[in-house]
Amino acid sequence: MGVRISLWAQGSSNVAFFYVMEILYEDEVVLVVNKPAGLMVEPDRNGHQNLLQHVKNYLNKSQDKKEVYAQHLHRLDRPVSGIVIFAKDKKVLRPLSEQFAQRQVKKMYMALTMHEPSQQEGRLQHWHRKEKKKAALYHEQGEYMELAILDYQIERKNQFYLWDITLLTGKYHQIRAQLAACGCAILGDQLYGSDQPFILQSIALHAYQLQFVHPISNLPITIHNLPTWDNYDVSLT
Repeated sequence: MGVRISLWAQGSSNVAFFYVMEILYEDEVVLVVNKPAGLMVEPDRNGHQNLLQHVKNYLNKSQDKKEVYAQHLHRLDRPVSGIVIFAKDKKVLRPLSEQFAQRQVKKMYMALTMHEPSQQEGRLQHWHRKEKKKAALYHEQGEYMELAILDYQIERKNQFYLWDITLLTGKYHQIRAQLAACGCAILGDQLYGSDQPFILQSIALHAYQLQFVHPISNLPITIHNLPTWDNYDVSLT
């Protein structure tokens, strides 16, 4: 659809930032948007503005209803941009949620790093556990750990390395932690060891493709949306 909605919202440093939320797909029961980096998906205890709030504001203005319904099916980290899907009707929330729970939804990401791994393509697999607001990775299973798996291909882009990632499990900070664990921290991701600056309020990680089955028609739907990293001289097409 390509409908772009301008937003002013408070960033993590309590400074107002200008964001653009783009509507990528919409029908009677499903809404898919491009989340701008720097905006969280759901409310937090501090009452910061969030994507869910802005989606509800959009639906209130675009629909002739007394009450609108919107619920996200998954999340992206605050500094990550990309595709997020919402249910617009409570009756489709369960079938869509089950697709995510059963790993039937294909999620693909792009990332930029300054370093390359030992192999140009392959699989990263670790035991994952959340520890003190970070993801901790291990080679052997331990208490409260779950498997974290992703497949990747990389391509040299001038001084950067462009990662094309298929996320096979969706764990806390998974991609960020796994790339850092192989010596390839994502640009701008200081939490996981990057010493390279990136766009304010963001890291070079973008959810660019989502494939799911429509909960009413049962037809497959693929949403594709490339990141806007124009200042980094990388061809993404």
